[in-house]
Amino acid sequence: MKRFSNILLVADAGMDRSVALKNAVRLAKSNHATLTVVSVVEDVFGEPTSLGSSSEFREIALKEERQKLDDVIKSIAKADIAIASKLLIGKPFIEIIRQVLRFGHDLVIKSADEDQSLRDFMFCSTDMHLLRKCPCPVWINQSSEKPHYQRVLAALGHDAEEVVTDDLNRQILEMSTSLALSEFSELHIVHAWRLSCESFMRSPRTGISDTEVDAMVARTAAECRCWLEDIVTIYSGRADKDAIDYLKPQLHVIKGTAAHIVPTIARELDVDLVIMGTVGRTGIPGFFIGNTAESILAQLDCSVLAIKPAGFVSPITAEAEQPAV
Repeated sequence: MKRFSNILLVADAGMDRSVALKNAVRLAKSNHATLTVVSVVEDVFGEPTSLGSSSEFREIALKEERQKLDDVIKSIAKADIAIASKLLIGKPFIEIIRQVLRFGHDLVIKSADEDQSLRDFMFCSTDMHLLRKCPCPVWINQSSEKPHYQRVLAALGHDAEEVVTDDLNRQILEMSTSLALSEFSELHIVHAWRLSCESFMRSPRTGISDTEVDAMVARTAAECRCWLEDIVTIYSGRADKDAIDYLKPQLHVIKGTAAHIVPTIARELDVDLVIMGTVGRTGIPGFFIGNTAESILAQLDCSVLAIKPAGFVSPITAEAEQPAV
């Protein structure tokens, strides 16, 4: 079962009442992990004005943000966990990722940003930057989510040409079983599949009968179900058979593209959290997130925990550390 040891929580307005804070505290307690709460202030103060110098405005803003951060820490002081806090200055997603790189955080938890200009998308700029570029798992909490997860959905992919998918699937299973156990949730596992070139093969020009194509479709469906059952069995045998036996995950092997199937089944099952991989390749700076993952994320209206494969290289580097305030 996945264990976290060094969790990073990004503070925001109303953090003392947020689901993200409750999830972070609960997870830190159950994992005996350290919880670091950070707030990021953008350094947008310009030239001096008649009302005062830019440095004066900067100090006022930092003081107010520090007070908010202190209030959050006070609200969880009795949680019996190791807690630290830090105020960072700069571009939010850059400073958050630098914090991860410098101090080895293994999970970032954040509330979904709300922006009226982006109301048709769950995730705004900072969220998407983190999902694309942060090297550790990122858990974006939807603000209207329930205090308890009733259903967790793990999305697994299979590509014989992508060696990283096996490791990524293992990580997804680890995290989904761990969170489903801690939340006493239903665990659903979905895999979308297609028969390559099915439409072309059904063309009269190919000389292949519909009966033959139907047989190939049925065979592919059976193979995909066997693959999914096998990977769950292999995971339970190597990692946590008791957890799988207890959860009895429901498997969904559905014909179609992952970009369509994953958000559709998430809505149909009224899923509270989707756990998925976001990168199909590794070790390539600048290759942040696959098109399929982008499409899925844009359609989800629930919380999401996004995972990168081992060896992912973030384009953000841990430059010389700025002094914490």
